[in-house]
Amino acid sequence: MQGTVATFDAQTRTGVLLLDDGTELAFPARAFDASGLRLLRLGQRLRVETDPDGTVVRVTLPTMA
Repeated sequence: MQGTVATFDAQTRTGVLLLDDGTELAFPARAFDASGLRLLRLGQRLRVETDPDGTVVRVTLPTMA
């Protein structure tokens, strides 16, 4: 699944993605920390990994494995 960064707080390392269907999906700091990224920009495209419960566990650039 992919989405676009709608909000990102560098202090808390949390944010909200806007999915392709218009749904907002919040991600916690641990999902950002798992990405290996240092910063996100508004409008940036991300791939989203979730657990079976639908909780975001990792966000990465679409080109990263």
